Amino acid sequence: MDRRKFIQTTSVAGTTFLMTPHLGKAAGFFKGSPNDKVVISMMGTHSRGLYLAQNFCKIPNVEIAWICDVDSKVVDNTIADIGTRTGKNPQGIGDIRKLLEKKDVDAIVIAAPDHWHAPATIMACQAGKHVYVEKPCAHNPREGELAIEASKKYNRLVQMGSQRRSFSNCQLMVKELHDGVIGRTYYAKGWYANHRASIGIGKVAPVPSNLDYELWQGPAPRRPYKDNLIHYNWHWFWNWGTGEALNNGTHELDVIRWGLGVDFPSKVVSTGGRFAFKDDWQTPDTQNILYNFPNDTAAEWEGRSCNGYNTEGLGRGVIFYGDKGTLFYQGGNGYTVFDGDNKFVKEIKDDTVVDPTNKVSPTEALDGVHMKNFIDAVRGVAPLNAPIETGFKSTLLPQLGNISYRVDRVLHIDTSNGHIINDPEAMALWHRQYEKGWEVKV
Repeated sequence: MDRRKFIQTTSVAGTTFLMTPHLGKAAGFFKGSPNDKVVISMMGTHSRGLYLAQNFCKIPNVEIAWICDVDSKVVDNTIADIGTRTGKNPQGIGDIRKLLEKKDVDAIVIAAPDHWHAPATIMACQAGKHVYVEKPCAHNPREGELAIEASKKYNRLVQMGSQRRSFSNCQLMVKELHDGVIGRTYYAKGWYANHRASIGIGKVAPVPSNLDYELWQGPAPRRPYKDNLIHYNWHWFWNWGTGEALNNGTHELDVIRWGLGVDFPSKVVSTGGRFAFKDDWQTPDTQNILYNFPNDTAAEWEGRSCNGYNTEGLGRGVIFYGDKGTLFYQGGNGYTVFDGDNKFVKEIKDDTVVDPTNKVSPTEALDGVHMKNFIDAVRGVAPLNAPIETGFKSTLLPQLGNISYRVDRVLHIDTSNGHIINDPEAMALWHRQYEKGWEVKV
């Protein structure tokens, strides 16, 4: 996306901030003027983090001062990349704890593995930094609650990378749903499909000299290093990852929750399994999660990690069903409306290409708007579009699905806070065990 289109798209998004229910608490945070430089640092830049750095450095008056990663090769590669793009090399560092001691950093962008998302967010808030954290905002529900506590206690902005919250047509779509474009919206279905290969059977191996595996594990209980784990396959191990439901399903479920106008479900059930291959992959590669909500609505999400056959012609998307029609959201920045007789009503188009198999960003050309929203919020000139309170509720939906899958039964939920009712075994998965000395505290 060229600079002119980026600015135009950002301007459109800027006119629709008031469509979002959460206005955040942006005013008064930034010490300088709205035009002053915002200094940020990156945590985790192998893949998604590098992509984020490349996009943040395009925003006027944003400086990437530090690159933090436990892999020294990743640090070197990212420094070289950003230096080429901006003409100024960031500094490199391996330990997030040392990075947070730097006084000249306004915000931290977190794209490390899932088990680091909430701990790093909380540590950054404690250090006085604002946070942009990739989805999911937490490895488990309790950490999401703690991240909210940290944001409030230390008066820091925390934005989750639910990029669709900043897409102009998504904002318009949700407004239309709430205004009754298909009548009363009572049901939504989302899906994600990919064609991932087997990860095989890993062998215990020496840790590469460029990798600080001890720090990579951080708060997670220790497991031996295996040759099929890093840099991506950790997603499929419960100790560090959260499976496809949170790796990708968080996006569809966020749109579903937003469109239905719901917070916490009343009932959740999930089924599935690791069906495609017999290997080390622990999370389900095929999964369905069903939800009931207290406003007499329901939803489902289907994930197929290892079979990329399209649904409704697309690898990912959401369909909203109402008593007077249907709305089909194609996963990017466009949607189509049909009446109760399935006749075409209108289409809101966007020519941005969406690639559901893109590991880095299926909506690459649109994501910069969400990043700019975060910078604008830090400057005090805009509300956050996806504050941590919103991110937690959307992250909790697939987390509850995973818990239901793991205990193999229906979960009944307290609709005031999302907690699981009368099921101690399931509620035990609300939080996690930590490596000694790495306990997460606010």
